[in-house]
Formats: sequence, structure tokens, C-alpha cells
Amino acid sequence: MLRRMDVAAFKEGQKTVWSLGEFADIAAMIRPASEIIMDKAGVRSGGTLLDVACGTGNLAIPAAERGAIVTGIDITPKLVEICRAEAAAAGLSIDIREGDAEALDFPDDSFEKVISVFGMMFAPQHELAASEMVRVCEPGGTVAITTWTTEGMNGQLFGVIGKHMPPPPEGMQTPFQWGTEEHVREMFDDSIDWSFSREVVNFHADDAEKWFEFMEEKLGPLVLARAALEPQGKYEDLRADLIEHYGRFNTATDGSFNGEGEYLLAVGKLPA
Repeated sequence: MLRRMDVAAFKEGQKTVWSLGEFADIAAMIRPASEIIMDKAGVRSGGTLLDVACGTGNLAIPAAERGAIVTGIDITPKLVEICRAEAAAAGLSIDIREGDAEALDFPDDSFEKVISVFGMMFAPQHELAASEMVRVCEPGGTVAITTWTTEGMNGQLFGVIGKHMPPPPEGMQTPFQWGTEEHVREMFDDSIDWSFSREVVNFHADDAEKWFEFMEEKLGPLVLARAALEPQGKYEDLRADLIEHYGRFNTATDGSFNGEGEYLLAVGKLPA
């Protein structure tokens, strides 16, 4: 079992990590996943929706544009402020709060839809985060998540970074365990009726090295890794490994880069 101090320290670290770089620039590339999950989860005008780990608003904003009554929470203050600013710029009324996916500050049965797009997966205590999503979802409502598949480009990316960085606390569950149907079923209540599909987000650049250069500036975990490894003269090893990694997942045949970010989309219907 994880110690409270380990969990608390990990969450503070998450706030730091996702404040580094410019996640909003990456988020813009994965927004199509939000459109797909809204369609599959049946997001509708007038329905209540909680966006768990909302980030910069990839789901919260288009859901509000559809007429849903949206609340968003995220643990990282910087991302909350970006989301609020984006919502205001779009003329949307969205309740965006700082919040913890493992301790949602809402009563039971508060929302018709409880959804997380590449967000809740980073909470360290998987079963607790899952149970919180179910708790605040009304009977007969829908919980839905997108998570990078374990064997896909982005699932494997963090494994490559992890080989060069200190290990997480003993017993810590990793985000990419969420990338299988079995793990989703195991973490959530048995009474939920699930449907699953595998989807893809495409990432484009002039070549694999250019894509890596973009990511090392924008992705918080990679910014952190560079800051830790470069003074030790170890960053070039990670750089070489990641360029090779992206090269393996490159599907372009014209010398450019097209990386397919495969993800698992899970939509669960709660019993009435």
C-alpha cells in the first residue's frame, strides 16, 4: 500500500510537471479525441457533465459549446487558469476548479456524464480515482475515459523516459496500466456495462527528430527529464532513445513524421 506521504508528494510533483513546457500546444493536437468521446458518450445540450482532470479544456470547452452544463477540475493551477481563459475567450460559462481526481468535491449522483480525456489516468491510486468517478455519476449515467494504450506510441514513450529517470515510489501504479480493457474493468465496479474501441490521434512533423524537438520544449515530463539529466551529461542518451522510439512508430513514407497515437476509449453505462 502506498504511504500518504508518497501520494501527497507525487501529487505535488504532478502539479510541477504539468506546469512545465506548454501543454496547451500538445492539447490542441489531441482535441479530436474529445469530439469522439462526446459522440460515443452521448453528450447532449442541457445535460450535466464533469470533466475530470480537464487540463486546458479539450473536453470542457467543446462540451459547453454543445450546450452541456459543464464543470471541470484539474490538480494543476496553471492548466486551470488556461482553461478558464479559453472558456472566457469563447464566451462560455464553465465552472473550472482546482481539484483532485481521487477526492472529487461533489455530492453523490451529481452529474449525468463523468468523463476524462487523457487525464484521470495520471492519478496514482487507480481504484480510488475510478470509484470517485462512479460516486459522483447519477444512476443510469455514463462514465467514460480515454487512455493511451500500453503498446502504443505514447504509452511506450513514458516507458522510454522512465528508463533514464529515478523510479516512482514502490507500489505506485503507472498511468499506462489504464491502456487495457482488463485494467479498466478491474478498477471500476462490476455492475458497469462497458463498450470499448481503439482510436488513433495522428501527430505530424517534418521528421522524427523535429517531432522530438517539439516535444522536448512542450511536454512537461520531458522538460523535467532534460533538466535532471542534462547537468549529468546523460540527456543525449535519452534524446537518442526517443528519436529512435519515434522513428519506430513513424508511418510516413515520404521522409516526414506521422506518429499514430493509439488510445483506448472506454464508455461505461451505470445501472439505473
